[in-house]
Amino acid sequence: MLFLIVLSPLFGYFSGSLFGFFLGTYSAYICTLSILLSLSLSLNIFYNVLANGAVYKLVLGDWVVVDSLNISWSFCFDSLTSVMLLVVTFISLLVHIYSMEYMESDPHLPRFMSYLSLFTFFMLILITSNNFLQMFVGWEGVGLSSYLLINFWFTRIQANKSAIKAMLVNRVGDFFILLGLFSIYYLFNSLDYDSVFIGNSLLLNYNINFLDFSVSLIDLICLLLFFGAMGKSAQLGLHTWLPDAMEGPTPVSALIHAATMVTAGVFLIIRCSFLFEYSTLALNLIMLVGSATAFFASTVGLFQNDIKKVIAYSTCSQLGYMTFACGLSGYDVGLFHLSNHAFFKALLFLSAGAVIHGISDEQDMRKMGGLKNLLPFSYSSFVVGSLALIGFPFFTGFYSKDTILEVAYSKFDVLGHFCYYLGTFAAFFTAFYSTRLIFLIFLSNANGNKNSIINAHEGGWKLSFPLGILIIFSVVIGYLSKELFIGFGTNFWNGSIFILPQNYLLVDVEFISLFFKLLPLLLTLLGLFSAYFLYSFKLSQYFLLKKTSFFKIFYTFFNKKWYIDRVYNQYITQNLLKFGLVVSYQYLDRGILELFGPSGTINFIKSTYIFKSLQSGDILDYLYLSFYFLLFLLLGFIFF
Repeated sequence: MLFLIVLSPLFGYFSGSLFGFFLGTYSAYICTLSILLSLSLSLNIFYNVLANGAVYKLVLGDWVVVDSLNISWSFCFDSLTSVMLLVVTFISLLVHIYSMEYMESDPHLPRFMSYLSLFTFFMLILITSNNFLQMFVGWEGVGLSSYLLINFWFTRIQANKSAIKAMLVNRVGDFFILLGLFSIYYLFNSLDYDSVFIGNSLLLNYNINFLDFSVSLIDLICLLLFFGAMGKSAQLGLHTWLPDAMEGPTPVSALIHAATMVTAGVFLIIRCSFLFEYSTLALNLIMLVGSATAFFASTVGLFQNDIKKVIAYSTCSQLGYMTFACGLSGYDVGLFHLSNHAFFKALLFLSAGAVIHGISDEQDMRKMGGLKNLLPFSYSSFVVGSLALIGFPFFTGFYSKDTILEVAYSKFDVLGHFCYYLGTFAAFFTAFYSTRLIFLIFLSNANGNKNSIINAHEGGWKLSFPLGILIIFSVVIGYLSKELFIGFGTNFWNGSIFILPQNYLLVDVEFISLFFKLLPLLLTLLGLFSAYFLYSFKLSQYFLLKKTSFFKIFYTFFNKKWYIDRVYNQYITQNLLKFGLVVSYQYLDRGILELFGPSGTINFIKSTYIFKSLQSGDILDYLYLSFYFLLFLLLGFIFF
């Protein structure tokens, strides 16, 4: 039963990829049923973990046996895995159902559904693995699946470029992950979670010397793992692939941003809490990068015009909050926000897909407007998802996001307070662009194509059913699961998450000032009402403000994403390509290596008189030379 949870989506993949031509749309139903089976079994695992505190280990057999390295195909089903299983399989099931209608007119529907199932399969491999090498198989697999899905419409040049960009940026992170795995094996002589996590505290003072510097190997391992997680979870610096991933179909965006791919990095940090707890340097860096990512992405989302890119930057910002929480040793809080975020982010993306589907595939918000009465259900789902995203009271996001900020302030040091303010201002910007998003799509005057507005329509039940389910969860799941995940005295995690007693800050939350508890909420409400006020009553004055020279600079800076992509393209990528052409290719490959290699040697032989004279073109001369050469060798062996 345990292995069937992981194997079932793989069966769906093969049904669509191998037999999709014969099965047609029936392959979509097979893929969906395979995910439903995984979800049903995951619910059973979650119940057993919750009721009995059970931890299941499954070993299928040996995989790699080389000297002291012994790695098995092994799976671990503990409380951390059971939560992730529910999130991944539930969101994946809804995306499969949604895709059956959203992509019904696409002739390659079986291939699309099989890719979705493959994506889910690799994510399940990642979260259920019981060793680092098997986890890395899932890690690379979700990268491959994201490439296939982003590039699903492979005749579009922009889709090709976006898929390649996602793959290459993630290769940077994967390089650090590999270095981290090598370091783990060097230090612990094993890659099994149990062996590494048990022995970590015994090797805290183990240092290595590099260029006359003494480096703690625990710090080095944690930093390498975090740099790898930055690529998958789109943290500042390695975030550039995430907005461009919107070139894939909208259900792909929902799956990537809600349940798979981007959550992999956060999951890895939480799974390795046994290591990170002993590296103060890594935790501080994680906290700083996470809060900076939350702030950066929220500012960029202010002036984006593509409906999917606004939601993409909101994902980047929320991932910053999750990473931020892990840096505070609040791994349980980070996972709580991860599970909450999965539901309302899936709701936002699928609602955006319903809007795009209903108005002839238009994605520019400036060409929308007036859709409130034409698409009432999509409007309702968008409002609920946005309220959960901004952390409006009593919606799902409120319970986890505010807790993260409270934990940050309760750290009571300069870094903690600095990160608290970054996260708090990010909450203000999130509320502003979320309200702007709703206003431009639904509440403003119609600006779209006449035919698109006239023919605007809601989707069928396959499109609406997932939205209805996600609306309910986006309202209640935070309230229902708060005490289980982060309540005082909860024993749900049962050792799957490790926090040193001195790093546990949830107790200190009760002692911070009420003002700093309410400040994120106050700024959230301020951002919501200021955006509504500007776009409803002061739009003409706001337009005049946009025309001022100062605001143009301000607007352009955020619209161009802080010019980070331009810096990468002009100062890093172009210089690397120039180095590859001029130095590596022209000077080395076609220069030095050819001069002293086979090509240069042959040219030297051809240009020498004694060798030229031997090239007579007569086969008898060549036979004589061969005979004399063999005779010379034979005499050499005899006498020497």
